[in-house]
Amino acid sequence: MQFRPPTPKLRPKRFVLGITGASGAWYAQRLLEQLLLTGAEVHLVVSDYGKRLLFDESGIKEVSLESLVPTLHADDYRSQLVLHPHKDVGAVIASGSFLHDGMVILPCSSTSLGAIATGSGSNLLTRAAMVTLKERRPLIVCHRETPLNLVDIRNYETLTLAGAIICPTNPGFYLLPESIDEIVDFQVGKVLDLLKVEHTLNTRWENSKRRPDAGGDEVRA
Repeated sequence: MQFRPPTPKLRPKRFVLGITGASGAWYAQRLLEQLLLTGAEVHLVVSDYGKRLLFDESGIKEVSLESLVPTLHADDYRSQLVLHPHKDVGAVIASGSFLHDGMVILPCSSTSLGAIATGSGSNLLTRAAMVTLKERRPLIVCHRETPLNLVDIRNYETLTLAGAIICPTNPGFYLLPESIDEIVDFQVGKVLDLLKVEHTLNTRWENSKRRPDAGGDEVRA
């Protein structure tokens, strides 16, 4: 009788999302929503200052699926979201043997940026980011700060050389957004593109209202 190895069970796409204390809670909430809608499994870790951010900008008192993404019916998506305590450096996402398809830190503060760049894994968020780098998996760092000082710039360089993608929260305006939601979607769509996740958010230049073939002047940000 010929031996046949077992067929591996295909897992859904799996992503790690980190939220720190930089401004931009709406970006993180929209990204989480979009990832869950694709059927992906999302492992979420929020820093202490990230929790304050969520409260200050979105009125979120407790990190939960219901509070983070009120647009979704929680019971339909609860099994896809895994919440990890920020101080639990022994959580599964801190291990290189834990397979995932990319980690996003959105928004990323300068403090977390510097900690990752210097190899400081004193909390779960930065530890998971370091593991993502060493395993050569996508790490997308959405830094939210301006202007930049030399420390930030050098941390950008260090992380880029280590394999991370620096994706600052710099929205484009060539699609002529008419609401904050459209500005948020532009940034979130960029992140989804980097994760190779298909989406329907309006981020494409070909959708510009001022395309030359649409009768307007060619203006592009």
